[in-house]
Amino acid sequence: MTKMNRAAVVTEALDLLDEVGLDNVSTRRLAKRLGVEQPSLYYHFRTKKDLLAAMAEAAMAAHATAPLPAPGDDWREWFLENSRSFRRTLLQRRDGARLHAGSTPIGDLDRIRHKMNFFVASGVPEKDAQMAMLAAGRYTVGCVLEEQADAGPEEDLPADVPVLDHEAAFEAGLALILGGLVQRTAPTGSTAHRESER
Repeated sequence: MTKMNRAAVVTEALDLLDEVGLDNVSTRRLAKRLGVEQPSLYYHFRTKKDLLAAMAEAAMAAHATAPLPAPGDDWREWFLENSRSFRRTLLQRRDGARLHAGSTPIGDLDRIRHKMNFFVASGVPEKDAQMAMLAAGRYTVGCVLEEQADAGPEEDLPADVPVLDHEAAFEAGLALILGGLVQRTAPTGSTAHRESER
């Protein structure tokens, strides 16, 4: 057997998550899957909470490395695509939204600053940009939580209950969040409006 390292443990833990779901992920099952004794996992992760946090960070890699906004990009389009990227990433793993919501990923502060600077340079008041990103993030997690919990077969629904199109519903709500932000946004380069809101 090759030497077990932290990355290998996390990869195997995410595969276990996809197979059994978050409620059934345990260090006992993971150790058995890796062919090691359970205490050997504590060399890499002192607690299950530490393991789950590492799993959440690894599961978000696709979104965490998505292209950052560039000067000249339309901030509205970027705001929408950033939220869509977040949703797609959460959906890549079984119980991905629960895993993310139950952890505290540190994130890349330089990326966050870049995004905020982009919004401000585009004429979005900084506090509004911060609150909009927070709202969109929590909205996205909530939508995916509902979507991943809605795993029952459609034939179990009463005939008069419409089947929810999760993606269409997500897009509709996201458009409402963006619409609210647009209403609070000054035209690019209008410092007078931003000063008046302070």
